[in-house]
Amino acid sequence: MQYISHIFGVINCNGFTLSDQRGLQAVGVAIFPTLCLVNHDCWPNCTVIFNHGKIEVRSVGKINPGEELTVSYIDFLNLSKDRKQLLQQQYYFDCTCKHCTDGIKDDLLLAIKEGEEKPSQDVVEEVISFSKKTLEKIDKVRTEGKYHEVVKLCRDCITKQEPVLADTNIYVLRILSIASEVLAFLQNFAEAADYSRKMVEAYLKIYPPNNAQLGMSAMKAGLNHWHAGSIETGHGMICKAYSILLLTHGPTHPITQDLEAMRVQTEMELRMFKENEYMYYKLREAALQNRPMQVLSEPKEAVTGLFQRKK
Repeated sequence: MQYISHIFGVINCNGFTLSDQRGLQAVGVAIFPTLCLVNHDCWPNCTVIFNHGKIEVRSVGKINPGEELTVSYIDFLNLSKDRKQLLQQQYYFDCTCKHCTDGIKDDLLLAIKEGEEKPSQDVVEEVISFSKKTLEKIDKVRTEGKYHEVVKLCRDCITKQEPVLADTNIYVLRILSIASEVLAFLQNFAEAADYSRKMVEAYLKIYPPNNAQLGMSAMKAGLNHWHAGSIETGHGMICKAYSILLLTHGPTHPITQDLEAMRVQTEMELRMFKENEYMYYKLREAALQNRPMQVLSEPKEAVTGLFQRKK
């Protein structure tokens, strides 16, 4: 029994999550002896990617000669004290990286609205408490498949947060993440696009510039905008995602190749949109409904009296 417990402990501390080919869903856990030697840093110079059955350690920036290679064991999007606690609970060490020691980015993750009427500490604590309770309610109704109830809870919480908490606040971002994901699932793409855009704008201030999570969020935001018909914003988001994931995932990764195809498609659509907006929307409508495009033919004779000047 002690030996079995030891094996599970080794897997828990050293195992890497394996995902599907597009990196969207976890499918298992594996141990890579050499990779286990790479230490953690909350602001790492490398990332770990599973690509075509192989594990890859990829640089996400300039690495000086003699500099230690580091990866992040957890998501950076947490307060420094919460990251330290997570690392202690799962990996049994105290993180002493610069971002944890100095609390870098904590000010953004705890930020409140700035302005002439700054919210009082009591109001801030009330909204944060309301946000925590809402997240607990969301977890419950989400497991029950009540997605419309999830959307209602998110909307109510966002309304409560907007006058008090800044866009980079951790509780705002957690609600926006859930709202955009569920709304996209329900095909309410216009609202999902708005929330995902706000989320990415905040992520750009918090995450390292070449972070896989940032890239994936930009990709989802781009797709939401494309589905919502905001082709220009959607194309910009997809290009941003492609530039990040090309570095973090490499050119041969399936998700990078998918993004390249999306980038080319949205670029062509954007060009068509700028040349002839009417024809673009007719083509788009036909494509989304999987039917031949129908465009009204030009009238053979001039139509008079169609538009009347108001008197």
